[in-house]
Amino acid sequence: MADLLREVDSHLDLLEAHSAFILREIAGECERPALLFSGGKDSAVLCHLAQKAFAPLPIPFPLLHVDTGHNFPEVLEFRDAQGPELGCELIVASVQQAIEDGLVADPGEGSSRNRLQSAVLLDAIARYNFDACIGGARRDEDKARAKERVVSLRSRFGQWEPRRQRPELWSLYYGKVNLGEHLRVFPLSDWTELDIWLYIQREHIELPSIYYAHRRSVLERDGMLLAHSPYLTVRTGEKVLEETVRFRTVGDMTCTAAIRSRAATPAEVIEEIMTSQLSERGASRADDRFSEAAMEERKREGYF
Repeated sequence: MADLLREVDSHLDLLEAHSAFILREIAGECERPALLFSGGKDSAVLCHLAQKAFAPLPIPFPLLHVDTGHNFPEVLEFRDAQGPELGCELIVASVQQAIEDGLVADPGEGSSRNRLQSAVLLDAIARYNFDACIGGARRDEDKARAKERVVSLRSRFGQWEPRRQRPELWSLYYGKVNLGEHLRVFPLSDWTELDIWLYIQREHIELPSIYYAHRRSVLERDGMLLAHSPYLTVRTGEKVLEETVRFRTVGDMTCTAAIRSRAATPAEVIEEIMTSQLSERGASRADDRFSEAAMEERKREGYF
């Protein structure tokens, strides 16, 4: 057991060192980076890594959250506490405000606003003149993410173009962009969901409470447990149930599903993940589960 724990620690140390290297490279090469922060576990880990990478100085870039207006209250509370806690600016790009301003069209009651995030993110990048956005995406989450570079070039329209992506031999990353272009940077690319939780346990990283087992009103739809909320209309024949659940990902409440779970600590979550047969997003995101091309489309539109 002692040998196994040492091996796990060594593995996490390597992941941590590589992620910190990427963060420092981007901070050194780019003029105005931002860290995309959803309040989820991956962005919480990313913030923790950034703190360690630049200590004793504060994180040298702002946090940017694209808020759909349909987020979990627990996650928003956690998000709002992070800016002051980390000593950096928190910028919120609001989908609701974009709807009111006519930038995007409201998809209607009970519909996911995830697709609207693309235009809102690109508007924020242009408004604040960001030349790099650092996100917590991992390759194990989705097929579209599996083929992504660590440092991904986006055109002046914010789009991902496969032929323009740069080679990353020997972990060398090129941060130069032309006028109007920007980078998306993924320091957690090589991490897995299990790695994330092992690191959360080791580093004692705080997360929103919805990541752990709790009682919640849910409704079952298409085999998924969706949180009962003002943003979701109960359809004919559907019942609202009280269940003990937790969430593996966070996002728009209209499409982010819970799983039945008793895991109330990082150790219990780790044990649960090791026996799960479903991928993180496949089990938890209705917008991805029923369309293999969903993430690919969002990437080309400029969000992921």
